[in-house]
Amino acid sequence: MTRPRPRRLAARLLAVGAVVALAGVGRALAHGGSLGSDAGRALAVPTWLFLSTGGAVVGVSFLLSSFATDRVFLRRVHGWRRAIPLANAARLTTAGRAAGLVGLALVLVVGFVGPTEPLRNAAVLLVWAGWWAGLAMTAYLFGNAWPVVNPFRTLGRALPSLDRELPVSGGWVATVGLLTLIWVEVVSPLADAPRLLATVVLVYTALALTGAVLFGDRYFTQYDPVSRVFRFYGAVAPVEYDGGLKLRMPGSGLEADFLDGSGEVAFVVALLWGTTFDGLVATPPWARFARATVDAGVPSVVLYPLALAVGFLAFLGAYLLSVRYGAWLADTYRDPAVLSRRFAPSLLAIAAGYHVAHYLGYFLSLAPALAGALANPLSPGQAYRLVLPGWFGGLSLAFVLLGHLLAVWVAHAVAYELFPSRLQAVRSQYALTLVMVFYTMTSLWIVSRPYAAPPFL
Repeated sequence: MTRPRPRRLAARLLAVGAVVALAGVGRALAHGGSLGSDAGRALAVPTWLFLSTGGAVVGVSFLLSSFATDRVFLRRVHGWRRAIPLANAARLTTAGRAAGLVGLALVLVVGFVGPTEPLRNAAVLLVWAGWWAGLAMTAYLFGNAWPVVNPFRTLGRALPSLDRELPVSGGWVATVGLLTLIWVEVVSPLADAPRLLATVVLVYTALALTGAVLFGDRYFTQYDPVSRVFRFYGAVAPVEYDGGLKLRMPGSGLEADFLDGSGEVAFVVALLWGTTFDGLVATPPWARFARATVDAGVPSVVLYPLALAVGFLAFLGAYLLSVRYGAWLADTYRDPAVLSRRFAPSLLAIAAGYHVAHYLGYFLSLAPALAGALANPLSPGQAYRLVLPGWFGGLSLAFVLLGHLLAVWVAHAVAYELFPSRLQAVRSQYALTLVMVFYTMTSLWIVSRPYAAPPFL
């Protein structure tokens, strides 16, 4: 058998990297700003111990899952569904859309005219704590409600549409959009400047409505990066909507062949890397590296977008290489592009595990301030942050490991669906498991580091 012939992805990857790098037109200002906190991240445990333990847990989980060779059992586990009675679905949909519109109006009004202190501004707290931390967590823990709540989609449906279509893959458009949003979130003071946040939301609203007019509802299903993030996170959840609500095993939705081409594979990796990068730049080692790099002559304006692009390309390259080596080890003629598309959804479990590890403490610590600001948006009372116990850092590490264990199991089930031979299915996972161990150790290292504001603020 010959080795799988490589696909020509280099031009597309370089294009994404160039777009992200050229986006760096301002200084790195803030990451989380005054809303950022330790959230129990640092642990009094030797670094080598928890890193080696975490990597070993993922490796052992691969060995244990290899003993599950009964295809009927695997199909039964992943195919299990139970209907959930849902009364007044139409009313719930209407209420969800109304809540989304009210939330958007609140962000715009309070962002422009409300208090300037971030911990007392309902717009800042609603966007970062309520939406990106809280609502995003519900997508993979309970199911994706964003298609109903999405205020941009609700407004877009009321507009006429030209129903056009872009000549490029929607997955690559969404990938570039996601990386751009990650860069903006990391390097701009959106968490400290309510007026700027409201302006960005207003611009995003204009872009979304323009997309709705040009492409119709296709804009939100194919091109909008935020909608795609929530949809992909929803595939991890133990709840699905298929003509009605159904309960399923967590992660079983990741076994389906729902990705469309290399662009959506790249989006999955960008989602995984984006959350990793978001945590990485808030660690003391990054601060030391950034200062040394700038001292060596790299402009600070280039550092963050360059690191974002290089890290994304490295994560994507590692994943694609692992799939190709897996195909070679499995002695199969299956197209590596098909294999990369089928195995990529398993990485969403890792992304979800790291997201909840990164944002659960953030959400809980800001919940009192969010409740107070929403109770009286224009003139809230004294805002305070909930202090989390020291053991909370251990809980964050547990979430990271759970996400990786679920990813290993999903990849195992997909392999048994793709390959007729049990030995082929196991061998196809060797290289991918090594990459997952690398992702695991990277995530564990980041969540165990104390918070440090990124330099060049």
